[in-house]
Amino acid sequence: MKSKIFSLPFLLFVFIFSHFLHGYVSSDPYLEELGHHAGYYSLPNAKSSRLFYFFFESRNNITDPVVIWLSGGPGCSSSFGLLAENGPFTLNEDLSLSRNEYSWNQVSNIIYVDQPVGTGFSSVSDTDVLRHDETGVSNDLYNFLQVFFKEHPQLVRNDFYITGESYAGHYIPALASRIHTGNKNNEGIPIKLKGIAIGNGLTNPEIQYGAYGDYALEMKLISQSDHESLNQVYVDCQGSIRECNIDGGLACASAYHVCFQILDYIKSENKDMNPYDARKKCGELMCDVNSNLEKFLNQENVRKALGVGDNVFVSCNATVYVAMIEDWMINLEVKIPTLIEDGISLLVYAGEYDLVCNWLGFVFYFLCF
Repeated sequence: MKSKIFSLPFLLFVFIFSHFLHGYVSSDPYLEELGHHAGYYSLPNAKSSRLFYFFFESRNNITDPVVIWLSGGPGCSSSFGLLAENGPFTLNEDLSLSRNEYSWNQVSNIIYVDQPVGTGFSSVSDTDVLRHDETGVSNDLYNFLQVFFKEHPQLVRNDFYITGESYAGHYIPALASRIHTGNKNNEGIPIKLKGIAIGNGLTNPEIQYGAYGDYALEMKLISQSDHESLNQVYVDCQGSIRECNIDGGLACASAYHVCFQILDYIKSENKDMNPYDARKKCGELMCDVNSNLEKFLNQENVRKALGVGDNVFVSCNATVYVAMIEDWMINLEVKIPTLIEDGISLLVYAGEYDLVCNWLGFVFYFLCF
């Protein structure tokens, strides 16, 4: 069976967004001019697995860059980016939608993919085909893009950018490297990779985990004595990460458990803190978004319009997360220098108050470039 992307009819999408959009009228040009698709891509080597995606054409020009957005987790749906960050619509507390005037599809053709397999609406009927490392994840995404560009030949000549946040600090360098290799080896359709952008990403765990104590102390989340204790834990963490990057496998699972003691301790000392905005308490907006996302996308009329069958949407899939544990402490920064040397641009950015992938860790690992 040939792998194929199955897209939803335009009218179904209009139904979804018009039904929930504040102030919608039947002739609303915002929707009439919104070129969009969604559907499934069957993975070639695992027919029981499918990747779900949304695609929105640029409102500006069809020749604008093609951008793929990847959320983190691992196992968290890119629908979070679509409906809470940079998509055409923002999900409100009452489960209605508002237009996002800052949407990236103002200047780009943007793809949101639920990946690795099992994430969001992406489906997997056999856990044996869950991914455990960036080789499997990047190959799936590369295969998806090959079919995507075959289905949208008018976009093949457009510049292409890979973007994302959090655990996508792993996905992005891996996918960029896979595309770069594919282009060099003349595999399939050439993809005009021009740049990558990583927001608050986990890319070099050995260095970034060393920043947790300093950041938490600066933010007054821990005491000086706590800081000294965490520095001792980091010594063990650093050693275990180095073993992971040499031996792989169980050494990486061990490194995950050793190193997570650092973040877990900081969280335990600040039980109601929003870890993605250390100034705020959970119960405020960011802590509730995933719950609302699940409520919205699991509504019967939305599910029917999206054609997802019996798949229940979970914003962050714990099974996918656990399957990727041996990938956590792998250093993906090592893939970046070759990309830069070959003219691929790099943007890294970080919010000031994100504890989980904090800006200080970014600074530390870029000083080591």
